[in-house]
Amino acid sequence: MTMIELEQVSRHYASGARCVRALSDVTLQIAAGEYIALLGPSGSGKSTLMHVLGCLDRPTAGTYRLDGVDVAARDAPELAAIRNRKVGFVFQRFHLMPRLNAQENVALPLRLAGVGRVERADRAAALLERMGLAGRLDHRPHQLSGGEQQRVAVARALANRPPLILADEPTGNLDSQSGAGIVRLLEDLVEEGHTLVMVTHDPALSRRARRIVRLKDGQVVTAP
Repeated sequence: MTMIELEQVSRHYASGARCVRALSDVTLQIAAGEYIALLGPSGSGKSTLMHVLGCLDRPTAGTYRLDGVDVAARDAPELAAIRNRKVGFVFQRFHLMPRLNAQENVALPLRLAGVGRVERADRAAALLERMGLAGRLDHRPHQLSGGEQQRVAVARALANRPPLILADEPTGNLDSQSGAGIVRLLEDLVEEGHTLVMVTHDPALSRRARRIVRLKDGQVVTAP
């Protein structure tokens, strides 16, 4: 079963009188349950591709099917609904809400999905317990270590049980021990059937992936 299918996808931006070709004719398939490392130098199009995959941006041209749904031509509200159901994001900088505690941060996607208050609280608590944070539910981000904040972010990514996890340098702000713990958590998700696409500059981490996709100048140059 195919989770991600890109056909001749391009994303161009106008910069004054110049056209910036962030992605050019990208064709790529990723099967459900795959673990992909996305590599490339700065300016290669990695961030743009992740934004397209996560329905944060639309292609200028081409077709993008996510879990069998053609999302390339969907409008902003439709893309927001698809993101909420289908995609979990894990970022390098965590992006937790500073005024919310850990449980409330994890429950936020559930609230946006219309899940009731009691179920939101129960599911968020269960996810944090799985992350080893059962004693940190009422802690705000500034009261947590970097590794703990990233565990909260992983729990939040899983809140709506999305089939696709997009991780952008998820260990970039962590010490080696905390980073290794986050990688194990993400790899456990792959074993459970989630699809994982991870941007990383760490060669050791990329070698753990089942497949490496390399980008250069907005094009896929290696995708065995």
